[in-house]
Amino acid sequence: MRLELFAIPGVPEVQPGDDVGAVLAQAAQSAGEELHGSDIILVAQKIVSKSEGRFRVLSEIIPSAEAVDLAKRCGKDARKVQAILDESSAILRVSDATPDGIIIARHKCGWVAANAGIDESNLGSTEGQLLLLPIAPDESASRIAESILRCTGQKPGVIVTDTFGRPWRKALVNVALGTSDVPPIVSWVGKTDAYGRRLNVSEQALADELAAASGLLMIKNAGTPAVVVRGLQWDRASRATCRDYVRPVEQDLFT
Repeated sequence: MRLELFAIPGVPEVQPGDDVGAVLAQAAQSAGEELHGSDIILVAQKIVSKSEGRFRVLSEIIPSAEAVDLAKRCGKDARKVQAILDESSAILRVSDATPDGIIIARHKCGWVAANAGIDESNLGSTEGQLLLLPIAPDESASRIAESILRCTGQKPGVIVTDTFGRPWRKALVNVALGTSDVPPIVSWVGKTDAYGRRLNVSEQALADELAAASGLLMIKNAGTPAVVVRGLQWDRASRATCRDYVRPVEQDLFT
């Protein structure tokens, strides 16, 4: 009933082609922290996407007629809109909200997010770049876990996180995009509560809960993109995938 969370200090700026698992293992070692197989490491999507070269350069994007039309409706740069379209399977909402409009899109991975999760912050001094989500976040998490295993002899659980908005509530929280071994959902259906009543629909979003907690230490301007959770009792799930979080369209009452 006690958890420890700590940020891995001294993580350097990640560049395309870097081995994120090796980078984190080295940073932990340099800080005198020994990683354990029972740990769960939460890793910010931003360094994962950087390592995978998920950049687009605005000057190289040619907007389509659809992008130009959407740009007029929301006030965004049409080139950014084209990048959103390229990452999305559907556009759900368009708003001219400040500062530069909002497009709610269904990402190709199934996530419903503002601007298809495309980001421009903390990308260094280079102007005119966009950073996209990883193509396959579960695979990204697995590569990080395997790399840490090679470096340390220990294979922790790994969760790739990003900040998303929430229906009916303001502000952002970290959520899980990809997982290695950590089950995204723990079902309590068929079990009983503290008073012996049967639970019929309760499912715990374990990976999302861990991601949200890690956000307390992933401070936006502190350069702490990786957080270790230690002391949690959890069961490994070799086929774990965060796609389990994607609500089928026919069940989506929000959009």
